[in-house]
Amino acid sequence: MDISLEEIDRSNYEAVCDLDVTKEQEAYVACNMWSLVEAHYNPGHTCKAIYHEKTPVGFFMWVQETATKVSIWRFMVDKHHQNKGIGKTALNLAIDAIKTTVGLKEIEICYNPKNPVAKEFYAGFGFQEVGMDDEGEDMLALIKL
Repeated sequence: MDISLEEIDRSNYEAVCDLDVTKEQEAYVACNMWSLVEAHYNPGHTCKAIYHEKTPVGFFMWVQETATKVSIWRFMVDKHHQNKGIGKTALNLAIDAIKTTVGLKEIEICYNPKNPVAKEFYAGFGFQEVGMDDEGEDMLALIKL
């Protein structure tokens, strides 16, 4: 499967903004357009389009929160491209890219604890739950390096 993470620029940002999840998933995923705006105005944010062959099919955003911790804030695969193994391959690519961060000791992800597939999916990559976030809304999980 030809999956890659690509830069988002003027040639593909509209296609990335047009990606969408299923109705049932909308409560768990932020809008890609909002994420791109957020990343533009805040330092330390990295956005990548998930490509299958030459087509954007998903989106990632991660943030260097401290010198030793990067948090994956956004991760989505378009509803027309789900259940094909794209998400697993893309998350492996993202983790590999994040691991190139000098001095990195932790990769964090958070998810809604009511999301029926998130816990098992992320645990399969080595993320271990560490508790709820400060607002008590999202579960935090870490990979310690």
